[in-house]
Amino acid sequence: MPGPLSHIRVLDLSRVLAGPWATQNLADLGAEVIKVERPGVGDDSRAFGPPWIKDRAGRDTRDSAYFTSANRGKKSVTVNLAHPEGQALVRELAARCDVLVENFKYGDLARYGLAWDDLRTVNPRLVYCSITGFGHTGPYRDRPGYDFMIQGMGGMMSVTGEPDGPPMRAGVPVADIVTGMYATIAICAALAHRAESGVGQHLDLALLDSQIALLAYQATNYFATGEPPRRIGNLHPNIVPYQPFRTADGDVILACGNDNLFRRFCEAAGCAHLAADARFATNGKRVENRAELTRLLEDVFRRRTTREWTELLEAAGVPNGPINNLAQVFEEPQVKARCVRIEVDHPTAGKLPMVANPMRFSATPLAYDRAPPLLGEHTEEVLAGLLGKSAEEMRRLREAGVI
Repeated sequence: MPGPLSHIRVLDLSRVLAGPWATQNLADLGAEVIKVERPGVGDDSRAFGPPWIKDRAGRDTRDSAYFTSANRGKKSVTVNLAHPEGQALVRELAARCDVLVENFKYGDLARYGLAWDDLRTVNPRLVYCSITGFGHTGPYRDRPGYDFMIQGMGGMMSVTGEPDGPPMRAGVPVADIVTGMYATIAICAALAHRAESGVGQHLDLALLDSQIALLAYQATNYFATGEPPRRIGNLHPNIVPYQPFRTADGDVILACGNDNLFRRFCEAAGCAHLAADARFATNGKRVENRAELTRLLEDVFRRRTTREWTELLEAAGVPNGPINNLAQVFEEPQVKARCVRIEVDHPTAGKLPMVANPMRFSATPLAYDRAPPLLGEHTEEVLAGLLGKSAEEMRRLREAGVI
């Protein structure tokens, strides 16, 4: 069954992660995504290795595992944007697409005649999504932006890490990923608006804006108090207990999101007196007396193994879980039951393991029919099939270094 965006064609001029993450979402949703890459080089992230994906003989290919994480479901077309004829090809493609996604520095595509103001005249229905470090307005708009620096500038690192340790970035590039997610939502909303109005629009997504939005309650905590939140490691600033504890042989995470869950935990753990203690009876009091409660619970948790705790708390209906490494994640029965690990047929690697998109649809289920593409794999298919280029034109464009 066709996906919910099977009627949409996307021109992807982005590379690395934020833009490709958005366009992979659109591809998973059924859109036809045409990824434009530099001839001979391709998306920068193809070279972000090791590790590299292996071919059927177990040898390293030229594509990184990083690249495959964000480029499933796309067609790769190589076009030299610095060449006038390459720019003309992109304009032809844009005229036949519903969405364009790009993450060039502010002003770069205007030099090629491929900015929003240029392409809106070619295709008034085009939804044109720009992703930059700092957006298209403001004093920083000309600066390049990368996830690590944005996590620092946007406050994420100030609230990540142990209290007596240095600021830490998140273990995955959350600024890039959340910007890609916001871009996906914005594109779908703009397509819904176009369905009513008949016209496209420009979307201006910034890594810094998205990273600050991701702060969620940390930002509103600051607004409420005037005090910047500090690093508190694995603790939660507003909920107690909501943290890991050392067990007799490992660790377990306890997540008591309300007073009832705390009471149920105390009953199951054999420390019901703590729930009756005025210092800990409500979440507000537990936050105020976090240090003392944590000290008492640390002693309680050391009496059982991690498995004993998870079984006990599961039976009591108290949210809990282990701290898994990636090998353990994909062995979890729930992860297997949800088919989170999928395989796609790759032209050189054979069966390529990937992570399924978490969006589940009852009427238009997602299908994973196309692996991350080889560089330029679909150049002839797209330029001949969509733009009607003849074999002679294709030969001439290749000889001229346009494709």
